[in-house]
Amino acid sequence: MGERGVIETKDLVKAYGKFIAVDKLNLRVDEGEIFGFLGPNGAGKTTTILMLLGLTEPTSGAARICGFDPTREPLKVKRITGYLPEKVGFYEDLTATENLEYIAALNNLPRDVTSRKISELLDMVGLSEMSGKKVGTFSHGMKQRLGIADVMIKDPKVAFFDEPTAGIDPEGIDQVLTIITNMAKQKVTIVLSSHQLHQVQKICTRVGILSKGHLVAEGSVDQLGRETIGGGKFRIEVQVSEPTSKLVKSIKNIKGVTNVESSGDLLLICCDKDLRPQIARTVVDSDSLLVQMKIEEYGLDDIYMKYFREQ
Repeated sequence: MGERGVIETKDLVKAYGKFIAVDKLNLRVDEGEIFGFLGPNGAGKTTTILMLLGLTEPTSGAARICGFDPTREPLKVKRITGYLPEKVGFYEDLTATENLEYIAALNNLPRDVTSRKISELLDMVGLSEMSGKKVGTFSHGMKQRLGIADVMIKDPKVAFFDEPTAGIDPEGIDQVLTIITNMAKQKVTIVLSSHQLHQVQKICTRVGILSKGHLVAEGSVDQLGRETIGGGKFRIEVQVSEPTSKLVKSIKNIKGVTNVESSGDLLLICCDKDLRPQIARTVVDSDSLLVQMKIEEYGLDDIYMKYFREQ
């Protein structure tokens, strides 16, 4: 597979009889990335995650987590991964602390460090004051945050989250997203599966869109926006004090600029790459005042919907 990513798949296939749930998936996710795994229901996202966790075997192809084969080395993979499913389950007649103690025992964590670690995790997810309360009294959002503590108790190198903010109030959503972002800063590699596209765009470094088992798009939101909406071009909006014909001509002569449109004091510039430094220098050299300049930003919702309308 070449130089290793933390997560890698090569021509990964999962078939159920004649139905192909995942079809020749090639994927790479590097350390500390937050990778948004997107697609409609039935696209193959959960099936892929289960194969990566060693919870179901692929029909063909290969997968690696930190170099380990989930099919042949499932215990090694389970020791370094955490998984928060969409519907997280706890023993509701046990307290938050007791649930985490049970998980720690299942993972053979030393008792002398368990107590301190549980206290730190409950503080991290904002549940310190609820540590002695039975989980049956918890709201859905509190259970999700406890689920993140559950994932983190064995210091995973990779964490999978399936709809981690579903059914949570706005304040709780911000808390969960902040926790996930902080995990990535600690070099935990995150795979986030969600239908909440604005949340994915907020925290993910890259996204992959799955359709009928195929990875049909992959990259940063900006990159996918340019490819699916912007025709592969960068679009830069420049506001200047005097948009003279001479200035427009000078900008058109910049290598990589493909089109310049003028409307009042605004110039809309299409180019093959981000040419903001060159454009700014050209404006200044023309003795015109550069008021503001911004590159067009794309919304993941628009990218997602446009892509699937064209399938």
